[in-house]
Amino acid sequence: MEENHERRGKVPFWPIMIAIFFGNFVSVLSTTTINIAVPLLMNHFHTGLHTMQWMVTGFMLATGVTAPLAGYLGGRFSYKRLYLFALSGFTLFSLLCAVAGNPLMLIIFRMLQGSCSGLIMACTMTIIFQVIPIERRPFAVSLWSLSAMVAPAIGPTFSGWLLQYASWHWLFLINIPVGLVAIILTQLLIPYYRMNVPKSFDVPGLITVVTGSLALLTAFSQGSSWGWGSWRTLLLIAAGIVLLLLFVLRELRTEVPLLNLRVFQNRRFTAMLCIYSLVTVAMYAGTYLTPLFLQTVQGATTLKTGLILLPSSILLALLSPVVGKLYPKFGPVKLISAGIAFIFAGLFMLSRLHVDVSHNFILWAMVVRNLGIGLANVPSSTASMEEIPVEWSGHATSINNWVRNVLSSLAIAVFTSLLSSRSVIHSKALVESGAASSDLITLLSFTMGVNDVFVVAAIIVLFGFPLMLLLRRKGGTTPFQMQTHVRKIANQ
Repeated sequence: MEENHERRGKVPFWPIMIAIFFGNFVSVLSTTTINIAVPLLMNHFHTGLHTMQWMVTGFMLATGVTAPLAGYLGGRFSYKRLYLFALSGFTLFSLLCAVAGNPLMLIIFRMLQGSCSGLIMACTMTIIFQVIPIERRPFAVSLWSLSAMVAPAIGPTFSGWLLQYASWHWLFLINIPVGLVAIILTQLLIPYYRMNVPKSFDVPGLITVVTGSLALLTAFSQGSSWGWGSWRTLLLIAAGIVLLLLFVLRELRTEVPLLNLRVFQNRRFTAMLCIYSLVTVAMYAGTYLTPLFLQTVQGATTLKTGLILLPSSILLALLSPVVGKLYPKFGPVKLISAGIAFIFAGLFMLSRLHVDVSHNFILWAMVVRNLGIGLANVPSSTASMEEIPVEWSGHATSINNWVRNVLSSLAIAVFTSLLSSRSVIHSKALVESGAASSDLITLLSFTMGVNDVFVVAAIIVLFGFPLMLLLRRKGGTTPFQMQTHVRKIANQ
């Protein structure tokens, strides 16, 4: 352990961050480029939104499900080797997605691709907190976030251009050269190290967390079609909750847990994880619904949709390193509070859409929303890890990615179900009011449903304000207390 600390001080900053940047970039790029292609893939495979939604939610679920494995696998094989394995798998499954001949195969390969993506995100964040010196971590996290923001900045426009002049297959093929570059850079630039080696693997913990997450996602994604009061929906929700409770009990009692849930004893980590999850939910609300509205209601091309989203994405990318530099001066509370206010304002603007709304209005609403996300994203992810001892950093980042990605999957599933159900309700109301054209009713009801979902997302993000109260240090767990607690548990 002491050798690792000594080595950490000698490790060059920029080579490691370059390798991390490319790996995280290719992982996020695959998510952002595919969102804009959902309507096109629905037409290509002659399927509905509820089926093609699984290409998005399945990817996010697999990302969240494999994240808990990173803590064990990283300790067992080292985070460098795990990172290389995940990058290789991600590149391979990108190729298989490109050659998929039907929706089922595409969804399966996307989920396998997502499983590698979950490991990539957990590994890159853990490497930062285990290798980078503490005084440079806020800037390192801002660069990590920048890699995740550059992909959304160029993803929609680039994918729109590809879909305009080439086939959807290139959305996956483009990952291959970037993935190969990331593999080479990781092998050359990131040092090999291991903090500790777990004694055993928690199989019951893995089974309960995977089946519980799957049950909840299936229930929320199919709830509108099955009926929220149907026995299948209620049974899956109950099963998911029970399985996740069993997982929590198992992890608190076993000697070598899959995820060390004792990190939740740190109030700062818990509060920041909740806020980070709320910000992520708000981000996916706009990223998922705005392209759907532009293409389905206004008939915008994929290229036009990408150009409308480009300014807000560029702002998000440029803001990340700036906020990383501002963090030591202003701290998390001021930056995150301002961020939540801007996110709410942007989502409220997006809840005022109508069929003929101007593209400039959507552009500026997304700019306001992304300004808030940029202000809140880096501080919440940095502050969550500040009081976590290095011995637990792998488990903390795994928990962070698991909770955030499962909630994101559930959010997309719920937003899709809510959009579908609210559109039906608005359609019936319009028919009863005597609206003339069935095509107009379809467009109006879909737009009103989108507005309803944005209202819900705006309300959700406001819950971040009371969570700020948990950041007060009084009565909280200090870093010294956490380190002492770790040593007590290790000696038991």
